[in-house]
Amino acid sequence: MGGLQACATSSSTRKPLDECPVYVVGAARTPLGAFGGSLSHLSATELGSVAIKAAVERAGVPPEAVEEVFMGNVCSANLGQAPARQAALRAGLPLGTDCTTVNKVCSSGLKAIMLGAQSIVGGPNSLVVAGGMESMSNIPHYAPAARKGTRLGHATLLDGLLVDGLWDAFHDVHMGDCAEACADKYRISRAEQDAHALTSWQRATEAAAQGLTAGEIVPVEVPGSKGGAVKLVTQDEALAKMNPDKLRKLQPFFRASGGTVTAGNSSPLTDGAAAVVLASEEAVRRYGLKGGGYGGGGGGGHAELVLGRIRGFGDAAQDPREFTTAPTLAIPKALDHAGLAMQDVDIWEINEAFSVVDLVNQKLLQLDPERVNVFGGAVALGHPIGASGARLLVTLLNVLQQRQGRVGVAAICNGGGGASALVLERVDGQLPALDGAAANGSSSLEDGSPSGSRL
Repeated sequence: MGGLQACATSSSTRKPLDECPVYVVGAARTPLGAFGGSLSHLSATELGSVAIKAAVERAGVPPEAVEEVFMGNVCSANLGQAPARQAALRAGLPLGTDCTTVNKVCSSGLKAIMLGAQSIVGGPNSLVVAGGMESMSNIPHYAPAARKGTRLGHATLLDGLLVDGLWDAFHDVHMGDCAEACADKYRISRAEQDAHALTSWQRATEAAAQGLTAGEIVPVEVPGSKGGAVKLVTQDEALAKMNPDKLRKLQPFFRASGGTVTAGNSSPLTDGAAAVVLASEEAVRRYGLKGGGYGGGGGGGHAELVLGRIRGFGDAAQDPREFTTAPTLAIPKALDHAGLAMQDVDIWEINEAFSVVDLVNQKLLQLDPERVNVFGGAVALGHPIGASGARLLVTLLNVLQQRQGRVGVAAICNGGGGASALVLERVDGQLPALDGAAANGSSSLEDGSPSGSRL
């Protein structure tokens, strides 16, 4: 890193992220491809490399400055060794870049970003890439009996997507069955779930039509069939597959009698990746990064932008069957870590694994629906499980900029009963000169910390 030093926290009375701030200086995501759709010809690691390359380009830092990469991925079977390492090297990062693949089921991408921030606060790093990637279309089927030999009778194939991605290993049920149980417990009706799904789709469709989410997306080149012309994928494919007229006519998918969870109010299976570049304050100064805006539009021409500052994060867990409400435990922990309260938050991004997940967390946390997933959520866009946590953060950065919000929270539940949450502050001021209090580790922007603004 040419002499850059990592943070060293020394004060026992200040939170590490106050003393050693971590900034998001680049962000990108791929379009989310439909299951078996246009991105299905690319592996998770290939999609991850596209997101990493774009995030680094948008950050305006040299690839050789990146010290470590953390990438979430849930279903790694048949990807080959070291998926995060594959994605990083394909993105043009140097051979000396260390890489770690993270699996916290649906929270993998957000947990990877949290680990990246921790490696700057308490570790040796100053510049880190973190995110997530998943190609649900390419997750293979397993033949578990083949290793020992199938001596007599029929062999059985297991769907790796179900076994390792969508199935509760503790109670032997699909995640959708847990969603049904949640709807029962909290009395969330089919009509409410369908209305939520429709709102999510309308918001996402309108945001895309107005170009509000274009800045998040880096186009993906897909080889043409039989040597044909290369196709450029630029839009989230699931949006075009939603049929509002049929939504309320769909049959329950997980419970034939009395069920409320359908394919229409559940997140579609998709392929995609997202990545961010994290930097210490010293790295921001070293590379001349300055506050100002969202790094949209496909890489290049958007350098020198600090997008946000990570204020805090937290994880929580409970009974695996109640993973749907785990964000209500992780969010308060993240806000406490940030030194903020619920009323300080302007924008919320809560992953819509199912409509009931978003609805129940809004209900229990008493959130204003107009501030949650304002550009639509996973029920409309899709949920590539290893990437979704990182996609939430890329979208949160964008929404905060578009809506001129100050503080946002991204939260996502995960199989096994867990959840992760992260608090982000939008940056719109240039960092002060490195002297006085700033030289001793105090960060901040010209317009001050949230306590000096509307918070």
